[in-house]
Amino acid sequence: MDNAEVNIKPFAYAIGLINGKWKMHILFWLWKKEILRYGELKRNLGNVTHKMLSSQLKELEKDGLIIRTEYPQVPPKVEYRLSALGESFMPVLQSVCHWGELHYTETDRSVSQN
Repeated sequence: MDNAEVNIKPFAYAIGLINGKWKMHILFWLWKKEILRYGELKRNLGNVTHKMLSSQLKELEKDGLIIRTEYPQVPPKVEYRLSALGESFMPVLQSVCHWGELHYTETDRSVSQN
């Protein structure tokens, strides 16, 4: 099969949705916790900046992978959860996690640190 026969568009689309330093991490935590407020998400992620987290959340929302729900109260309450599209990606994320479990060793610890 030569390159002319390879349709890269579906792959490029999928990678485009999850491309970003924190997007997979965000999806992981929403998968595990189902609904998270902004502060909880930031705590779970560790050393992500406010600007980066806000940017990644906006992109994930724009791309339809997560749903942002804002409650009209003081102080503001905002929750995030996976959309149906985001949930449909979870078997892929689960496969990535399974692969990591199979191949992770203690010498790999430095790679998993943010």
